[in-house]
Amino acid sequence: MGFDTSTPAVVFKLDPNVMHHGGLGVIRSLGRAGVPVYAVAEDSLAPAAHSRYVRGRWLWSPEPEDVDSVLDGLQLLAERIGRQAVLIPTDDAGAIFLAEHGSELSPWYRFARPPRELPRALAGKYSMYRLCRRMGVPCPEAVPATTWEQAQDFAERVGYPLVAKLATPWCAAGAKKVRSTTIVRSADELSELHERCGKTGVGGLMLQEYIPGGADTDWFFHAYCDETSTCLPAFTGVKERSYPAHAGLTSLGCCRPNPELAREATALLERLGYRGIVDLDFRWDARDGRYKLLDFNPRLGAQFRLFTDSAGMDVALASYVDLTGQPVPAGEPPEGRRFLVENYDPVAALRYWRRGELRPRAWLSSVRGVDETAWFARDDLLPFALMCVWTACRAAVRPLPVPRRARHPELAEPQYVPGRNLAPEWPIKRRRERLFEEEHT
Repeated sequence: MGFDTSTPAVVFKLDPNVMHHGGLGVIRSLGRAGVPVYAVAEDSLAPAAHSRYVRGRWLWSPEPEDVDSVLDGLQLLAERIGRQAVLIPTDDAGAIFLAEHGSELSPWYRFARPPRELPRALAGKYSMYRLCRRMGVPCPEAVPATTWEQAQDFAERVGYPLVAKLATPWCAAGAKKVRSTTIVRSADELSELHERCGKTGVGGLMLQEYIPGGADTDWFFHAYCDETSTCLPAFTGVKERSYPAHAGLTSLGCCRPNPELAREATALLERLGYRGIVDLDFRWDARDGRYKLLDFNPRLGAQFRLFTDSAGMDVALASYVDLTGQPVPAGEPPEGRRFLVENYDPVAALRYWRRGELRPRAWLSSVRGVDETAWFARDDLLPFALMCVWTACRAAVRPLPVPRRARHPELAEPQYVPGRNLAPEWPIKRRRERLFEEEHT
């Protein structure tokens, strides 16, 4: 790879999830290429914040709804870095925030700019369904289940199992008892889930038709779209295992070319005028021979490091190269490349085994041929060690308390990597007295 790496990059997220391996993937991908990488972290022991490729870390976890606080914090971070940087969101809330409020950050950051309303419409489960219906995009039937009567009517019409999803998953961090996606197999399970979701106040429940399928039916599409909505690059892959089983994040994935799916996905992104990194989930429906769009994530997928082409490009690197005004080199995806998430796949495999879908010997064979893992890397061991500590703590004490949010980075006493660019002595050109008064009135 021969491109200019002098522009810094900031890995940005608003979801307080210390175990998000997608952010670590961005840090390693850009850091290994020589890019100075800065990370926003919610806890001093967040594994990604201790990667050897982090130039500086900003310990901060604001509320996404507090727009002024997020804007002030990002401006403060830019002032500490001292020059314009590329900003890469790794969660839905961050992508939505930049689309809706990012114009005020343009003096300090470069980032992809999709149409303002598009990321929120695509990340919302039911709003995505309605958009797909208007555009004629194949997708499972769905309905918002704001009342028990709506849920019952839909279940009677399409039958069990159903897929239940939180209507606004980016606001579900506080909903500890409700997963963003759940397979519901009976009326009793639906009743219990509907009651729990209603009590959390996270924006309601959406029910989706379950598409039957087995191996090689769950596909995903990752791409980076430039200013003309051209995908540079684009990848397709198969979700071999997920956590929870058949209804969650990828715990084992395989890169596999699928020209038909790639054509459909790229055509959809062009019609939407989408710009930036994207992660789409599809399922092949043998009943009508079509790929159905399950989820549209307007940001990078946590398993994006599965896809690294012959030019050394993944979607994070392609985003950085394009946003810094350089041509993205073309390459070919390596067929059969595999990616494993170490803290989720053993649990997922156990559930597949209990369902009679996986034998222990087959699991051992599948993990033996993995090309890249989410946490373990020989050149960057500390994040893996911290991930193991967090996993052990969560197994011993459930639920593990969510790190307390800091309302503003100045008042939260942000920490920095010693001797790096985010030195505490850098001047902060903000109105400290006003902020202090606002926080304490």
